Amino acid sequence: MSFTVAIDGPAAAGKGTISKAVAAHFGFAHLDTGLLYRAVGARVRDGAEPIAAAKALRAEDLEAGDLRTQAVADQASRVAVIPEVRAALVDFQRSFARRAGGAVLDGRDIGTVICPEAEAKLFVTASAECRAERRHRELTERGEIQSYDDVLAAVRDRDQRDRDRATAPLLPASDAVQLDTSDLSIDEAVARAIEIVARRRGPE
Repeated sequence: MSFTVAIDGPAAAGKGTISKAVAAHFGFAHLDTGLLYRAVGARVRDGAEPIAAAKALRAEDLEAGDLRTQAVADQASRVAVIPEVRAALVDFQRSFARRAGGAVLDGRDIGTVICPEAEAKLFVTASAECRAERRHRELTERGEIQSYDDVLAAVRDRDQRDRDRATAPLLPASDAVQLDTSDLSIDEAVARAIEIVARRRGPE
């Protein structure tokens, strides 16, 4: 039996951490759909044409070690505005979402475009300043030196690109539960997300 959890939100809001925890709690499979776009972005950075890179994407491409860098993230947001790139990746995501045993997908258009029929939908958000602080700390821990102001500017630019793109813009589904993590600890945010999904899932 399938059960799909769609978790959307902007960069560094905590949706990846929450999604992994929710999947682990319920025993569901997890897919970070942003990695699909990062993998395409990495190929484009290396000289590939965006649409061809998306059509040729393989599961093992998601294991590349450099997909979490800021450079790849910036390239990913650029290829994500190309309708043909998004279309090439839709089937992979929808197939994953309806797999037996349940699935959690996190991204920016899961509840609105990829899985509008998902049984549970969350929109995880936080202030731009809070997200920039988290991203800055993450980059620093990886040895990538950037100023907080530069990271904040990148977060705001990414938000604008995601909101303003013509295809699948970033916005909460009408039936998504919004979860603001600005003032929540990781454990608090995860607990609230699990509670939301459990209510939608009902008694086992």
